[in-house]
Amino acid sequence: MAECTDCGRYLTPTSVNPDGTCPACGGEVDGVRSAQAIPWHFWVLLSAVVAYLGWRVIQGVGWAVSGLF
Repeated sequence: MAECTDCGRYLTPTSVNPDGTCPACGGEVDGVRSAQAIPWHFWVLLSAVVAYLGWRVIQGVGWAVSGLF
């Protein structure tokens, strides 16, 4: 949970100013995670999808070539 060090308010990550300061007093806020961070499991899923689609392209090319001869 994010907390302002100056006024002691608990804040949600979406209520903190973009520069990481408290909207009420302008003080620094501790415990704020960046809303722009992409989770690691997204990258795992993305790489699995790319690997799967790459394999399907290889299979499709093989199927098309075998159908020609």
